Amino acid sequence: MTSRGRLRVLLGAAPGVGKTYAMLEEGRRLLDEGRHVVIAVVETHGRAATAAMAEGIPVLPRRSVEHRGVTLTEMDVQAVLAARPHVALVDELAHTNAPGSPREKRWEDVQDILDAGIDVVSTLNIQHIESLNDVVEEITGVPQRETVPDDILREADQIEVVDLAPSSLRERLADGLVYPAERVDAALSNYFRLGNLTALRELALLWLADEVDQALQNYRAEHGIDTPWEARERVVVTLTGGPEGETLLRRGARIAARSGGGELLAVHVSGQDGLRTSNPAALAQQRALVEKLGGTYHQVVGSDVPTALVDFARSVNATQLVLGVSRRGRLAAALTGPGIGSTVIREAGTIDVHIVTHASAGGRFTLPRAGGALTPRRRLTGLALALVGGPLLTWILRELRTPESITSDVLSYQLLVVVVAMVGGLWPALFAAVMSGLTLDYYFIEPFHTVTVSEPLHLLALALYIVIAVLVSFMVDRSARRARAARRAAAESELLATVAGSVLRGQGAVQARVDRTQEAFGLEGVRLIDGSTVVATSGEPGHGSSTRVPVGQRGHLELHGPDLEAAAQRLLKVVTAQLEAALEHSDLVETASEIGPLAASDRVRAALLTAAGHDLRRPLAAAVAAVGGLRSARALSEADTSELLATADESLATLTRLVTDLLDVSKLQAGVLSLASTPVDAADVVLAAIDELGLGPGDIEVDLAAVPHVRADPVLLQRVVVNLLSNAARHAPAGSRVRVSTSAFARSVEIRVIDNGPGIPPERRDDVFVPFQRLGDTDNTTGLGLGLALSRGFVEAMGGTITPEDTPGGGVTMVVALTAVGEDPTATDETEEAARR
Repeated sequence: MTSRGRLRVLLGAAPGVGKTYAMLEEGRRLLDEGRHVVIAVVETHGRAATAAMAEGIPVLPRRSVEHRGVTLTEMDVQAVLAARPHVALVDELAHTNAPGSPREKRWEDVQDILDAGIDVVSTLNIQHIESLNDVVEEITGVPQRETVPDDILREADQIEVVDLAPSSLRERLADGLVYPAERVDAALSNYFRLGNLTALRELALLWLADEVDQALQNYRAEHGIDTPWEARERVVVTLTGGPEGETLLRRGARIAARSGGGELLAVHVSGQDGLRTSNPAALAQQRALVEKLGGTYHQVVGSDVPTALVDFARSVNATQLVLGVSRRGRLAAALTGPGIGSTVIREAGTIDVHIVTHASAGGRFTLPRAGGALTPRRRLTGLALALVGGPLLTWILRELRTPESITSDVLSYQLLVVVVAMVGGLWPALFAAVMSGLTLDYYFIEPFHTVTVSEPLHLLALALYIVIAVLVSFMVDRSARRARAARRAAAESELLATVAGSVLRGQGAVQARVDRTQEAFGLEGVRLIDGSTVVATSGEPGHGSSTRVPVGQRGHLELHGPDLEAAAQRLLKVVTAQLEAALEHSDLVETASEIGPLAASDRVRAALLTAAGHDLRRPLAAAVAAVGGLRSARALSEADTSELLATADESLATLTRLVTDLLDVSKLQAGVLSLASTPVDAADVVLAAIDELGLGPGDIEVDLAAVPHVRADPVLLQRVVVNLLSNAARHAPAGSRVRVSTSAFARSVEIRVIDNGPGIPPERRDDVFVPFQRLGDTDNTTGLGLGLALSRGFVEAMGGTITPEDTPGGGVTMVVALTAVGEDPTATDETEEAARR
């Protein structure tokens, strides 16, 4: 039985990257090694280098097919099978065969060749992969009807990306190495835009990376390998349904992004009985956030959460595991043992584990309460320790008591007092000291079982014992007070730093300060009111009582929640001072934004006055002189009279055009330009503009394709084209022709005006659209420098864009893009298009 042939696919991001050339180059290499290689079908597209590479490789004849009176040629599968080569070179795997062929698609023909035991080397562009069809259309705006199923590609024995940088591909295109010269401009501005090529290149590389990753997963599964291989960063974020989920997801996304192409996965572990507590609404929101961050959400079932997490991380070959710090208190942790985080760290092995701190809502903090050094909880804990530890210690010492053990007994009770002092402070330690002193006297000092002290020295020792306990308690209490004061100072500094950081990171200064105030002081809500206007709100201000804090002379801050202590009010004064400064800054910014347009209007007004005083003077003076000459002269020849009339007519026409431009630019500046948008044929507008300028075949080259109508004002659009054509004709070198073309791309129609003049430096391209700018042209007879400014204003008012681009070989291409109306009248079946070619 003949073994199946091997399929090798050369994948490219776009036409012209060199797939066919690489296929032929591989064919020649195999031919030199003595392999029997044939060209089953190759499309050189008129590229000389590709045709030269095909020389020397046997070419099989093609099969002819008649379609609608046109003879088409297709790959002859039977000829390939009869030749029995070792390797067949088959170009354009996604090609659709002509009607009447045995197979509809070329990739189906390739399957027959592979079944015959013949190896195949083929080519394919990324836009022809079935699963990526919609993505490519979204990027390029061009639907692809010729596709190859993903399963066919995944069955390939080898897939290689033929890669070429987008800028290099555009250079090849501009040099005429991909398409004929007449197609270069349209290709560069449409499908071969730099952004399109970059996105397609990334798509090709990521698709191949995913396929390689799947192959790696299959290999690890087949060989029973469960330890992670860090070929690619995979970050697994654990979700419990708690409020910390958003913080963990964003932290995980940042870790994945820093690794460059890392993958984000979120996992939630539910109990086998389905009764594990979680917030379904919160999980739904977090799942939506995962998808928004470009990750995937997973849910696993397991009775042991740490084991389930680690098993899942290993199953997806994770390299990073992100967990939130436990929300349990210290007492709960002491009673129930180590938490999930500790267990995961112990079992994760080579997987890096990140324990992320949070405060229920993603990193917020509150200031420590001023007041007593130790919290009531610590005092109660110290008192409980004294009540439990005292009797327990007494029982142990009585069991071990000897006549010589009085010293160790005293030191043991002293140690108990010190421990209670360290935990609960002064009053629990004082209670422990008195009770332990009485216990010592009652059980360990003669006479036993009485509170009588027979020796005065023993009485002094008991007093010293209590004094020492009080002193230790006092020192512990004072140390706790200082530590608490230090923590509060640090928290206050952190509050101010957080406010400043929020502003620096782009959050509004006023809103940032209000948010941090509500969080730091643990308030239900905060509202900043400026006069009678609510400027910013944080939290949920209630309808009950509130505290008002003045903010300068203009507003106040409403605090909803518990009353603030003296130390907190001191810090609040600093925050209100910052809020006052922020409000003043906001007023200054608003004033500056209002002044900006006024300043721009003043500059335009000054330019208008300059134009009226300078540029209008020449045609006006010429017209006045001509009319005056006609009136004052008594006897003029017919030729002189005609010349004076022509001068007056030309000057008045120039004056009319300049005044019209000035009025239009004033309307644009004031935003009162009126439009009469209707469906317009771009070709009609272009031809009317050419007639208006009087350009002949020696001046202009026209390439008007059949494109959809555009929605525009026909009069204004004609003025735009006239301006662009006159500029191009003025700057075009002597003996060269201006070119104008129309084309459809995605859902827009483009009018391109192309010249081969000196061009415009990239850094000056925005300047040419500023009113009264001639970009170095000192010839004042050419106008006011309003043509391009008006053109951009007209086009943008019609919902379009006008963009300058480089012309291959030098010059400028002005591209006017307008929204298409209706369907493309040129849309046809691809087979019919192929027949016309």
